[in-house]
Amino acid sequence: MSTNTIATLNADWQQQYPTYLNAFQTGQLSYVPNLLPQIAVQFSVYQTLDILQKRLGTDLLRRALDPQQTIASPRLGQPSGRWLRQSNMVGVNVRTIGSFWNVVNYTLTLPACHDSIHLLPIWEPGVVGSLYGMVSWQINPEFYSVDLARFIPTLDTVDKQLKVVTNLLHALGRTVGMDVIPHTDRFSEMALIHPALFEWVHRDGHRLVDHSENVYRHVEEVIWQFLHQHGTADGSPITYSKSVFFSTQIPLLSDEQRHLILFGRPGDYSGRLQRRLDLIKHLTNQGFETLPMTMAPPYRGLHIVPDDFITDEFGQVWYQYSFDQPQPFSRVFGPLARYKFYHSLNDNRDWQLDFGRPNRAAWEYICRKVHACQQQFNFDFMRGDMAHVQLRPDGVPPTPDTFYDPLRTIKHYVQQQGTPHFGFFAETFLAPPDTMAYGDEVAHLEAIDADSTLGDLQSMVVGSAVFNEQLATYLTLAETKSFSPNFTVMTADKDDPRFDEFYRTGNTFRYFVSLFLPQLPSYVGLGFEVRNRHLERGANEEYTKLYVFRISDESQTDKVTHGPFMWGQDAGQFTAVQLIRSFAEAHWSDFANQPVVWRQKPAIHEGVGLSLAWQLGTFLFTATVGDVPAYLDDATATGELLLDVDECRVYRVNV
Repeated sequence: MSTNTIATLNADWQQQYPTYLNAFQTGQLSYVPNLLPQIAVQFSVYQTLDILQKRLGTDLLRRALDPQQTIASPRLGQPSGRWLRQSNMVGVNVRTIGSFWNVVNYTLTLPACHDSIHLLPIWEPGVVGSLYGMVSWQINPEFYSVDLARFIPTLDTVDKQLKVVTNLLHALGRTVGMDVIPHTDRFSEMALIHPALFEWVHRDGHRLVDHSENVYRHVEEVIWQFLHQHGTADGSPITYSKSVFFSTQIPLLSDEQRHLILFGRPGDYSGRLQRRLDLIKHLTNQGFETLPMTMAPPYRGLHIVPDDFITDEFGQVWYQYSFDQPQPFSRVFGPLARYKFYHSLNDNRDWQLDFGRPNRAAWEYICRKVHACQQQFNFDFMRGDMAHVQLRPDGVPPTPDTFYDPLRTIKHYVQQQGTPHFGFFAETFLAPPDTMAYGDEVAHLEAIDADSTLGDLQSMVVGSAVFNEQLATYLTLAETKSFSPNFTVMTADKDDPRFDEFYRTGNTFRYFVSLFLPQLPSYVGLGFEVRNRHLERGANEEYTKLYVFRISDESQTDKVTHGPFMWGQDAGQFTAVQLIRSFAEAHWSDFANQPVVWRQKPAIHEGVGLSLAWQLGTFLFTATVGDVPAYLDDATATGELLLDVDECRVYRVNV
């Protein structure tokens, strides 16, 4: 058991930091050892650049800091995204560290075996500041670093800073991924400029009076009236027809021009917001709004709950929708609207979709937009948000076509446009059939050509019966299917006070197995290395989930945050993680490409614990948690013990 505290770790850093930095700067190590993340993100721009110059050299650093240049991906030349099946990914909610620039500082704490960085949504957010409620395709301005712009004045936009950050992460050997989100804020700029790409309804108070296929045409007319009554946002004359303005097929106006006309300059955030709020009020006063996004069967068939509504800070009334025939996992996401990927049957009389009639304009639009973003910032992979959505009641079709799933189509589109290594990390939880989606989720993952999937190990107590069973299932899937489930340690979604029980025990086991078991890729969220054990609920500011949105309403006591994210203080967990990382750094090349030889696989029993053992070349790994005996055999008795931390051990043995 470590006797370290955050104070002693801080003191050690103050005394030894020249030695630790030198190990990284001279290439002895791929990361800065013993560097607490809360210290790293406080580095000055000058200090970070000095470290990077010594590590990368002047020429590479100069090129990386030029947003007009592109540093090649470490995976450039790969024929597909299958490399994600062996990736050890770290997820970063940029809001918790303040800026894109701080992603570089945080990455200094990560050894090279953490080869991929997933950035949670990077776009301008809408209602309650939800990162997953895109309001535009503009990069989120809150992730702009004033300090970086002061030091390097040419990096004077958030777009330039993001490009430089992806350049630097590539130079440091990391791949970088973005979230791809098949939905937006209910009244996003996209929905207002392209009503035909979304599903609209007409209500009279709390009654839905029209949810037919073509409500969007009435919406276009109302927006057109608004444009004539209030004028264009950029002051330009209206010299085009309504059909030209709203068409996705007539190229007389670019998408950028439409945004300028309706909302104004991209950098005028307050002006664009006010214009959008005025337009929202204009629409809702006449009863028009987008249909909220749903999750899980039956997906369709909604009504408004008359006495369930809120009035926001702008005086806007928002009614809650509910299912006519809900199932256990059914959920309505009030602030979000999904793209209208399919036309309806019978004018949507029975809320049924016609999967033989895709809304091609929506597919083409989101493919173009995602590809443009991927090209601009040189992203290597996408996390497909809500990839578990499968709307067909009959399940996965025998031969999925181009319009089976939008995330599948986006992946293939980006690859075919010249980035074949572009990977697809799918957000699914491998739920049982017909629970979170129609049909079998495993078949769906193969049908959408996912390379890896998140899985659900982060939602279980390590060593419980359900954890052991799921781990055994994931190993079988990795051996037999075209995708690999992740050994997920923690995500931003699960760093939430409701799920504290999952992380009170077994954290070293989680991290050790996730890193050293190559049969499964891994995923861990920023902050896990110092996360408090939370035997009692912590302050809201200690949970990264509560920074996925931005709640300032004091009445929402479980979600409201005051000030920045507060790093954990678990020095013992940080010390254990450092020991594991140090061993990985020293020996990774010795076992990284060795086949897995199992000595003891997960046992499905009553869930009192778990003991695993596997061999990679001459290295035997054992990991134990709970009230079960550790793995022992002749090899452990005679082998050389190389690492021993919290019942997780590595031996050097004779093959």
